[in-house]
Amino acid sequence: MEDKYVKEITAKSEDFSQWYVDVILKGELADYSPVRGCMVIRPYGYALWENMQKLLDRRFKETGHKNAYFPLFIPESLLKKEAEHVEGFAPEVAWVTHGGQEELAERLAVRPTSETIICSMYSKWIKSWRDLPVLINQWCSVVRWEKSTKPFVRTAEFLWQEGHTAHRTEEDAEEETLRMLEVYRDFVENELALPVIKGRKSENEKFAGALRTYTIEAMMSDGKALQAGTSHNLGQHFSKVFDITFLDQDGKLKYVWQTSWGVTTRLIGAIIMTHGDDRGLKLPPRVAPIQVVIVPIFGQQKEEILEKSRSLYQTLKDYFRVELDDRDEYTPGWKFNEWEMKGVPVRLEIGPKDLAQNQVLLVRRDTGAKISVKEADLIPYLTGLLDDIQANMFKEARKFMEDNTREAFNFEELKNIIENKKGFVKAMWCGSGECEKRVKEETGATLRCIPFDQEQISDKCVVCGKEAKKMVYFAKSY
Repeated sequence: MEDKYVKEITAKSEDFSQWYVDVILKGELADYSPVRGCMVIRPYGYALWENMQKLLDRRFKETGHKNAYFPLFIPESLLKKEAEHVEGFAPEVAWVTHGGQEELAERLAVRPTSETIICSMYSKWIKSWRDLPVLINQWCSVVRWEKSTKPFVRTAEFLWQEGHTAHRTEEDAEEETLRMLEVYRDFVENELALPVIKGRKSENEKFAGALRTYTIEAMMSDGKALQAGTSHNLGQHFSKVFDITFLDQDGKLKYVWQTSWGVTTRLIGAIIMTHGDDRGLKLPPRVAPIQVVIVPIFGQQKEEILEKSRSLYQTLKDYFRVELDDRDEYTPGWKFNEWEMKGVPVRLEIGPKDLAQNQVLLVRRDTGAKISVKEADLIPYLTGLLDDIQANMFKEARKFMEDNTREAFNFEELKNIIENKKGFVKAMWCGSGECEKRVKEETGATLRCIPFDQEQISDKCVVCGKEAKKMVYFAKSY
């Protein structure tokens, strides 16, 4: 029975895609719904998202942002105001054409993103330099009619936050764009244990309607890249279209400078694909819905062990997110498998021997290591252990990223690495969109970012051999 439980998950090495879906379904993070391309986030998955939300929201508030809520529906005329923006989103927009039995005079878009509706409000609210900066964030869902979907990574509806800010100067907007990118990096690396590369998107890959897009790119354990968060300097594109002007200190009427930035539930997909293994999920302690699960092993002393387990639960619940699994109908081995599959960082076992010696057995999900700990030392020990697991998960993921990042010096080498190996390729680039397009057409890899940490690995473009301007990362991606 116990072996069967784990066997229900396809091996990662056998079929990564199926493994990913198995882990989500069996780990009870989400399920398929009757609505095409939409998933149901189950309580365990939603608790994970809530923990992530709390940690991010705290960071937003610390950097001066306030939460608001804007309408789900966007009139077609409003969405079409910014041509480049609408062109980027048009293929994915879901339209409402009827209200009840009545055909609407104007179609309504179900928000794919909220720049246009928010800008229409900012043009009403912003009049003077005293009104700036405006620092607003919204937690909501958006709809993009995707052709192919994958739970958490790409669904027709997904949850996200979108920050939208307005500033007096270009410098202020750029500072905000980079500040929020750093907030994302700090959150993703320190709370989710996902190492990322920070950089700028190329002109071809930037957000529709942005002046510049900055990104953090993570590497999944199949070697593919996943865009973990983006921050956009929108310049004055939207403020000119939506007439968002303010009277500056010098008495002149000026257009505001804007930013937008967002992360989504695809970060849950990133956690699964980076940390998970053949036994299921592996969740970073800082966001895990359950950090410690207590599994009593009854033997001949069921009542005493149950009583001790309940007392431990009462003690620990003030310090950790803890669960007591006292179900009668399952064997301890079955429970071990289930909680491993759900990625709980620490399992606490207590049996007759432990009871006699006033100790418990702790089992780490990340390494499988077992440690006997005296009950009196349990709280400080567990605190340190969870920190150690968090740090170890980040270290492992960073080592994987480093081991699977290679350099290419000509186009054949680049093609060969992308076709036969997995991971990121560092290469020099001349800055031409044509060279970038050729890589995409011939290898299926995209230019992920122009990293802030530049290295001069050669002086020739990997594609055309002309003088290179920047070192970039290429990879296949989600």
